[in-house]
Formats: sequence, C-alpha cells, structure tokens
Amino acid sequence: MDKGAFQAYLIERQSLIEKTLDEIMPPSSHEPRTIFEAMRYSLFAGGKRIRPVLCLAAAEAVGGEINTVLPVACAIECIHTYSLIHDDLPAMDNDDYRRGKPTCHRVFGEALAILAGDALLTEAFGILARAALMNPGQRERYVSIMVELAHAAGARGMVGGQVMDIEAEGKEINLQTLYEMHGKKTGAMIEVSIVSGAFLAGGKEREIEALRGYGKHVGLAFQISDDILNVIGNKKIMGKNTGSDASRGKLTFPSALGLEEAKRKLEEEVLQAMEKISTFDEKADPLRHLASYVMERHF
Repeated sequence: MDKGAFQAYLIERQSLIEKTLDEIMPPSSHEPRTIFEAMRYSLFAGGKRIRPVLCLAAAEAVGGEINTVLPVACAIECIHTYSLIHDDLPAMDNDDYRRGKPTCHRVFGEALAILAGDALLTEAFGILARAALMNPGQRERYVSIMVELAHAAGARGMVGGQVMDIEAEGKEINLQTLYEMHGKKTGAMIEVSIVSGAFLAGGKEREIEALRGYGKHVGLAFQISDDILNVIGNKKIMGKNTGSDASRGKLTFPSALGLEEAKRKLEEEVLQAMEKISTFDEKADPLRHLASYVMERHF
C-alpha cells in the first residue's frame, strides 16, 4: 500500500464511520432537542476518526470483517468526543475552539456541554449492549470489550490520567510519571481501540498481544505529537489554540526533553510500534501507515 492508496483508505473508512454514527445517533429532532443538538454538534464537528479507524484496521490486520467491529468503533468515537467536550470546559483546559469550530460549551453553555458529554458516554455503552443483544454468538466478546473499554476510559485509564495531569500543573514531576500519565490519559483509549477491533474480529492471542504493544507505542507517539504541535503547530490547520500547555504550567514532552529530543522520541515510538507488527502481512499496512501518520501531523 503506497501513500496514495492509504489516503484513499483513510477517507473511505472515515466516511463509513461518519455514515454509521449518523445512523446510530438519535436525530436532533428528538426531545429535548438541545441535548441531541449538542451531542451531534460535537460528534460531527470534523474529527479525523483516528481511534475508530484504528479499530477497523486492527480487525482487518487479523483477517476479520470491518462490519463486525463497526459498533465498537462508533462507541469508541462517542467516548472520545465526550472526553473532548469535557476537556474543553472552563474547569479543565478552558478552550474556545475545537476542530476549527467554537467548543460545545461556547455554543450551548457549560451545563448543556457537561450533559452532552455525559450522554455520549452513556450512549457508547448502549451501542455495545445493543450489538451484544443482536449478535448472541458474539455476546461474551462484547461483554469483555465493554469491561476493557470501561477500564480504559475510567479512573484506571483516561480519567485517571486526566486527574494526574491536573494535579501535576505547575509542579515538577519525573519522566516516569509523565509516561504513566499519558499512557493512561491518551494511550489507554488508543490501545483499547486496537485490541477490541482485533479481539472481536477473532484475532489469535499472539496477534492481539502484538497489537496491544503496537497500541501502547502509537498511543505514546500520539501524545508526544500533540505536545509538539501545542508548541509549534499551526493554529489554523489544527483548529484549536496552541501554546496552552506552557501557559498552564503543564509538563509536556517538549518541556521535559526539549523540542528536538521530543521529536526523536516520537520517531522512536513509531519505529517500535512498527516493530511490534513486523510479522503481520500486508493486511496490516493501514496500521503501519497510521503509525507514520501520527508522526507527520503538520510539523
């Protein structure tokens, strides 16, 4: 798969996820309309759908069908969007723009934004529960995925990492704590996206463990990339403000390692991710390109 073929693959998968999310989510005509409008406003605000694409690509890497894992991919995107809505709130990162548009709380107010995030998180597990009921032969696998997803999204994973991030503001922390914090805050949801796709698609244990290792490295690479972009990224391209990490006294990879060393560490993590799936055949090429894509994000 060359770069052009990967771009076509990415657009096709993003369109499929977009279409499926639109079919799954209640329309904004439902009452009370404001909550469904707020949910859909953020869910369809132009995200790149990297986590659900990773989920589909992992299923393909083990020889599975993407339609089997679409509900999981959509549930993951709902959880990701909820986390962004809450991240942007004044009590958290206090951001005015996300993906080039005013953030949810700027359009609908803080109360509706909090509730829209709550509703998307709840909806995610509803999507998975309905899929389990409709596919009795896969029911145990769906339950296992729900457990792992709750772990990755909750206090042991993303939420716990966010707490560590808040508590570390303005303080000196060591590199090991920085790795642990971002392994939870960013890495856990990326890792579970990949593992759940492979698991539901019938991947063998050794394949799933290799993909889990890939996910750990890609998750860390994604966070390092985000940290670098917050320093040198183009605000117009990124669709959100830059320089916010430094203004809030956050410890990031560029502030801890220096910008050039952070870039070197990013490349190292991507190469290690590639190594984890080196025994996979060409069906894993999208995963290889996705790892490189993380490194090439508008520097």
